[in-house]
Amino acid sequence: MNTRTRAAALFAAGAIAFSAAPRFPAVYPPRNDVKVDHLVPVPMRDGVTLYADVYRPAKEGKYPVLVSRTPYGTERFPKAYDEPLFFAQRGYAFVYQDVRGRHESEGKWEPFRDDINDGYDTVEWAAKQPWSTGKVGMQGHSYGGHVQWRAAMAKPPHLTTIFPLVASTSLYHNWITLNGAWRLAFNFGWGPVRQESRIMQNTGIHGGKEAPESQRYGPVVRSLPLIAMQELLGRHARFYTDWVRHPDYDEYWKAIDVEEVFDQIEIPVHTHGGWFDLFLQGTLNGYTGIAKRAGPRRAHLVVGPWEHGVSRKTGDLDFGPDALVEREVFELRWYDYWLKGIDNGLASDPPVKLFVMGRNQWRAETEYPLARTQYRKLYLTSGGHANTSAGDGALSWDVPAAASPDDRYTYDPANPVPSTGGNNCCGVPTLSGPRDQRPIDNRQDVLVYTSKVLTRELEVTGPVKVVLHAASDAPDTDFVAKLIDVFPDGRAIALCEGILRARYREGTSRPRLLEPGKSYELGIDLVGTSNVFLPGHRIRVDVTSSHFPQFDRNPNTGAPFGMGAEIRKARQTIHHSAEKASHVLLPVIP
Repeated sequence: MNTRTRAAALFAAGAIAFSAAPRFPAVYPPRNDVKVDHLVPVPMRDGVTLYADVYRPAKEGKYPVLVSRTPYGTERFPKAYDEPLFFAQRGYAFVYQDVRGRHESEGKWEPFRDDINDGYDTVEWAAKQPWSTGKVGMQGHSYGGHVQWRAAMAKPPHLTTIFPLVASTSLYHNWITLNGAWRLAFNFGWGPVRQESRIMQNTGIHGGKEAPESQRYGPVVRSLPLIAMQELLGRHARFYTDWVRHPDYDEYWKAIDVEEVFDQIEIPVHTHGGWFDLFLQGTLNGYTGIAKRAGPRRAHLVVGPWEHGVSRKTGDLDFGPDALVEREVFELRWYDYWLKGIDNGLASDPPVKLFVMGRNQWRAETEYPLARTQYRKLYLTSGGHANTSAGDGALSWDVPAAASPDDRYTYDPANPVPSTGGNNCCGVPTLSGPRDQRPIDNRQDVLVYTSKVLTRELEVTGPVKVVLHAASDAPDTDFVAKLIDVFPDGRAIALCEGILRARYREGTSRPRLLEPGKSYELGIDLVGTSNVFLPGHRIRVDVTSSHFPQFDRNPNTGAPFGMGAEIRKARQTIHHSAEKASHVLLPVIP
């Protein structure tokens, strides 16, 4: 069975896995020869002209339109034109446009800022062309996914649907930061570094994979202050400086935040992403934000065991052949229904398709998070020596004893815990995806809490949260938590992770420094996962204070973000008594 046929089976109502009997056909073959018009001018309201290539069926007529807007050139994506050709061969006009200030288009590029008006103007231009039916959808991934949300914010009358793939919905909350902690590897690597192809080629950065010359970035990403880091590479990106100068969720970010206006977006939306993608939070929030208003018919979601693109092997795990789903399977069916009016059964499909790791199977659901979820607390406990995997840290379903010794460690920004897996992409090379944590679990600044060996399956699907009762002798610091599946052979594979910058414990718009030595309840959002912990496996939670260079090192000083070079050590305390019961809140599926 090929991947398209396997994918078709997913849409069977109530399907448990791709092996279920398919009830609708795989992607149909090409039906049209294609003509291409290059460098088609698209005027914007302020007089700037953006340019696009327009792919459409060679036969004259009117066709629904897909608009894809990108800042990238073919030197980064040599297969970039496969998608326009794919859809034009199947009866769509495809407008493939350079965003403002990039490649052929006029104007000055400032990431995201002009995409609301430019998206609106491009959609309305496309609707009025002689080859257009007037129905316009949008297509694209990553930046090309986010600009779909930006256009939807403007509510162009002819925008009928969007399909953002691996895309952010809040540039502050699920692009620039996670819970206020700055995504250094991505912000620096994608930002001032990767937007110049010459620099990218000369320094060995290639699509988020480990690069042979990545050691060149050791001194750069460790340099302080952050505000001056890009100058070490001769870069002077204004937007990077602006990002550093706006570490809080303020009006600078709110003006371009889609999540602020979810209740105003009325068109159907299909989100698509991976459990290990940098923008997983955007994929999930996009679905839940639209479904809450519009209902399951107009909001669909697909999440696979992937990073920033579809693959069978992600990180250290091979998820099997069913993980290889071609995203066009979902896109074409969605567009055919909403833009062509084809009754292809989409209306009766379960709106949510999740890949359940551990079993390595797809499952269709009627909502996310799942209504049948039982949220259960798994408590952190120890005899006071949870440091390293050889320590006495444990996880228990029972509330800790009234008096239980604390765990302590020292976080030194000069010697941070190296990033080993996680949700990352497209920036300074780091190991990403589901990775074995054993290379770092012998560090004294990593607390390890492990359950007993499981005797039966435990499925965890949905949002995951770690609640720490913690204290620090520093005025500001970070806390990192990871949910880990420990295999019988000893592999400790991280499934999801979160980080909290302590000054944002009351919200990212309300920074508050810590009172040194005072205990606080800190909620760390690990975003989400879907995994079956199999018999013979163990559940594990790691706690530490750094994840570098995926996230910047908190200097522990409480000084204004990104402006200083001073660092200091922080002595951290984790409580787990009956009164201060640190725990992981698991979404257990019966």
